[in-house]
Amino acid sequence: MPRILLVEDEPAIADTVQYALRADGFEPVHCLTGGEALRRVATEDFALAVLDVGLPDIGGFALCRELRRGRELPVIFLTAQGAEADRILGLEIGADDYVTKPFSPRELVARVRVVLRRAGGAATEPPAAAAGFDHDADGKRIRFRGQPLDLTRYEYGLLAALLQRPGAVLSRAQLMDRVWGDALDSGDRTVDTHIKTLRAKLREVDATADPVRTHRGLGYSIDAR
Repeated sequence: MPRILLVEDEPAIADTVQYALRADGFEPVHCLTGGEALRRVATEDFALAVLDVGLPDIGGFALCRELRRGRELPVIFLTAQGAEADRILGLEIGADDYVTKPFSPRELVARVRVVLRRAGGAATEPPAAAAGFDHDADGKRIRFRGQPLDLTRYEYGLLAALLQRPGAVLSRAQLMDRVWGDALDSGDRTVDTHIKTLRAKLREVDATADPVRTHRGLGYSIDAR
């Protein structure tokens, strides 16, 4: 059974969500605090995390960044009704979905299934061939339209991150965590600058090609077609 990490400090909500998840074939693991969640993920594997934005010890957005550090983990946020700013920020840092309180537990479970199906499909389909790329992850080499690309360390990391989930939008914060995690003095504009140089190198191979998509206010994706 897929294991779902549920981080929610309201026991009544947590109980109904856990019941709905179990009824649909999932194995929920409930944590009351972000600290407890971080301890669990250090030694256990989860298919997806459901995070309340308003936790008592650590904000849901900060917790999301920590949970995803060094691992792929789909995340659904639980937000307060009318908290538009929370929803926008959640999407910007790479949330796969969000649910507004109060919510139907059955709707949440349906969204869990959709996100897992989407994540599983991205991991199993051969995205590189579909997008015109050939990615040798072990050798850290990428070809575009049959031509090897001469990439810097960060250009390679950026393109490799996008190729992992073709068509999916990755926010600047996600890309910073995955590619520039060890460069603490780098800012969001670093991503934009490297996207620009990456596009230039792709056009050197095919002047008409522009497989890297900009999603204003959200981030970047790579063409899955």
